[in-house]
Amino acid sequence: MKTLLNLIWLVFGGLVLALGYFLAGILCCLLIVTIPWGIASFRIGAYALWPFGRMVVDRHEQMGLPSLLGNVIWLVVAGVWIALGHVATAIAMAMTIVGIPLAIANIKLIPVSLFPLGKQIVRTDRFLASYSR
Repeated sequence: MKTLLNLIWLVFGGLVLALGYFLAGILCCLLIVTIPWGIASFRIGAYALWPFGRMVVDRHEQMGLPSLLGNVIWLVVAGVWIALGHVATAIAMAMTIVGIPLAIANIKLIPVSLFPLGKQIVRTDRFLASYSR
């Protein structure tokens, strides 16, 4: 089921979202100072390409002042606009019954698009297996 949802996601918006994140990552990596945002953008882009079966979790270590400041800068410069794009596409996807799971996945991308630093993307089977012990 995850593969089917990922394929539908890929066709109806996932590829465009991922390409946008990858382009932003390339632009951020061209400037030396913004490389952390570029790496985060590549990570989010890979997640946006194939989201079902994976989830975003906070890293276990302390976030620290540099990550906090980086997230605030990201929020002001790009995060709000990306989040609004996710809301708009989620509304469009939710207009059909088939698109409701895709809209939910789009909404799940909003927190990581707002605050990408200090996040990690893990497979859901590994995440749930670590809590079953």
